[in-house]
Amino acid sequence: MDIKGDRYRTLTRRAMILGAGQAVALSALVARMVQLQILDADQYKMLAEDNRIDLRLISPLRGRILDRRGLEIANNQLNYRVSVIPEQAKDFRSTLVRLSELIPLPEEKIEAVIRQAHRSRRFLPVTVSDNLTWDEFARVNSIVPELPGVQPDAGRSRFYPYPADFALLAGYVGQVTEDELKKLPDDPLFMLPEFRIGKRGLEAYHDQSLRGVAGLRRVEVNALGREIRELARVDSVPGKDLVTTIDGDLQRFAMERVGEESAAAVLMNAHSGEVLVMASSPGFNPNDFNFGIKPDVWRALLKDPRKPLLNKAVQGQFPPGSTFKPVVAMAALEAGVIDPTATVFCPGYMAYGNRLFHCWKHGGHGNVDMRGALEQSCDVYFYEMGRRLNVDTIAAMANRFGLGHAHDIELDHEAAGLVPTRAWKRHNRRDPRWHDGETLSVAIGQGYMLATPLQLAVMASRIANGGHAVEPTLMKEKVDAGWPRRFAPLGVSPEIVQVARDGMIAVVEGGRGTARGARIRDWPRGIAGKTGTSQVRTITAAQRAGGVPRNENRPWEERDHALFVAFGPVDKPSYAISVIVEHGGGGSAVAAPIARDILREALIRDPCGLTGGTPYMAMGEADG
Repeated sequence: MDIKGDRYRTLTRRAMILGAGQAVALSALVARMVQLQILDADQYKMLAEDNRIDLRLISPLRGRILDRRGLEIANNQLNYRVSVIPEQAKDFRSTLVRLSELIPLPEEKIEAVIRQAHRSRRFLPVTVSDNLTWDEFARVNSIVPELPGVQPDAGRSRFYPYPADFALLAGYVGQVTEDELKKLPDDPLFMLPEFRIGKRGLEAYHDQSLRGVAGLRRVEVNALGREIRELARVDSVPGKDLVTTIDGDLQRFAMERVGEESAAAVLMNAHSGEVLVMASSPGFNPNDFNFGIKPDVWRALLKDPRKPLLNKAVQGQFPPGSTFKPVVAMAALEAGVIDPTATVFCPGYMAYGNRLFHCWKHGGHGNVDMRGALEQSCDVYFYEMGRRLNVDTIAAMANRFGLGHAHDIELDHEAAGLVPTRAWKRHNRRDPRWHDGETLSVAIGQGYMLATPLQLAVMASRIANGGHAVEPTLMKEKVDAGWPRRFAPLGVSPEIVQVARDGMIAVVEGGRGTARGARIRDWPRGIAGKTGTSQVRTITAAQRAGGVPRNENRPWEERDHALFVAFGPVDKPSYAISVIVEHGGGGSAVAAPIARDILREALIRDPCGLTGGTPYMAMGEADG
C-alpha cells in the first residue's frame, strides 16, 4: 500500500478545496470592491458628501403691514435667540439645565422645550429662548464650544409698534401648532424655530403673501454637525408688504377717543369703500404672542367681560336699534304703504293684540310725519310701518343696504349678522310660525335683528351716496386699480333715498333731533346721523309699572347698547361712520359724541374724502 501517495493525494485535494475557497472569497471581495468603488461609487460619494454637507433653510422676512401713508402697523425687529439641535446635543436635558444657569429658563419652560423636541425631527433646531438681551446672548456665546448642538443667533421677529391701536386689525403671529401641522401642507419651513404664521386679523387672512419664500444654505459641517463654512447660498425672498386703506392717525385718534369702553367704530369712504378706521376696544398687546403668551396673560384676556380678543367691528353682532329705521322708512315708501308727508299719531305706545308696544318717549310724540319720526326716533311711527309691511319686504330692503350678509372684508371670522325672514324662522326656530308682533320689533331694529358695526357703516354709506352698492375694502391696491370705478345702483329711487337722508340730517341739524347735541359747531356744512339704543333684556309690564332703572343704575351687562351712524358733509357726503358702545347706555349721549369727534377729525383733514387716493364719485357728482 502506497501510504505516502494516499497522503499526498489527500493533501492535494485539501489544498485545492482551500485554494478554491480562497479564490471564491477573493473573487467575492474583488466583486464587492468593484461594486463599491466603480458601480456604486456615485451613490457612496453622495452619502459621504451628505455626511459632510448640510442643507439649511433660511426663514424669509415677513412682509410689513402699512397704513395708506406708509406708517408701519407691523414690522420686524432684531431678535437674539438660542436654539438647540437635539441630535447633536449629548444630553438634551443637561444642555438645557446648563443654559438655565445663563439665561432665564424655569423648569416648566425646560419641560415645554423637551416636549417640543419630541414632536419635532431630531435634526431640526428647537427654540429654547427668544428675545434675549445682549448680555444674555453674549453669555451663551461664551460657552458654545462646551455645548454641542447649541446655536445662538440673531434673527428677526414680528413687532407691532402701536400694539393696542391696531391689535384687532393687524392680528398677531405665532408658532405652528400640532393641530395646524395636520391641516397645513407638509413644509419643513414650519419646523424652523423662528418661523411664524398669521393667527388672527390681517396676519392670518394674508398669511401666504406675507410669508415670503424660504432660502437655502449649503454648508460644510464636521463630525459633530457644527458648521465649518458656507459653500453656497440662495437668499430667501421677503414677504410682500401689505398696504391698507387705514389712516393710521385717524385710527389712533379713534382708539384714544373710545378709551376703555367696550366699543367699535368703522369709518369709510362712502363712495370708494375704503375703510379708514376700524377700531375695536379694548385692545391687547399682540407682541405677547410672538414668543408664546404667558398663561396668566392669556387667562386674563379670556376672562375679561369686554372681550378684548374679539374684533367687534366685524365679529360683534348687536341689535341695530333705531339706526335701522331709515331702512324701514325706505321699505315703506317703496311698498307704497305711506306717503312721506302723512302723519301717524304717537301717544307713547301702540296696542297690538294683547300687547302694548311702548315708545321710548313716555308721553309720546303726537302727530309725526316720516321726517319727524326719523328726527325724533318715534318708535310708534315705525311700529305702524311694521304693521303695514311684511317682514320679508323689510328684509329685502335691509339686504340691499348691506345688512344680513358678510362683505368679504379682508379679515378672518367676519360675522354675517341676521335679518330675519319667515323662511329663516321656519328653519331655525322651534316655533316655525312668524307672528305679526315680531315684525313690529324688527321695524325698530330689535327682535331677531343683528348687525355688525361694519354692516352699519356700509348701510350709512349706501344712504349717503344716494343708493349705490358700495362695498368695503381694506386693500389700497384694490382702490388704486379701480376695483370698480362705479358701484351698481341698488334699484331704490333717488327720491326715496333722499327722504331717508333728509330725516338723518334732521336728527343732527334739526331743532328736535335726538342727536342735535352732536353737531359739529365749527363745521358749517353739517353732518347727518341716526341714534340707536338697543335693549339687551326684555322689560316686563311689572318692571315698567315700577319704573325702569336708568342705565347707570344697572349692572354693566344689563345696560343698553349705544349706537350711532352718520355721514357728512350733508351737501356732498364723503364719509360714513358707525359707532357701537357695548352696554354704553343711550346712543345720543354716548355713541353720537364719539362718532362726531371721529367724523370731524376726518372732515377737517380732508372734506372730500380723497385722502391718499383718487377721487371716486358713485353718483357722477363734481369733485367736492
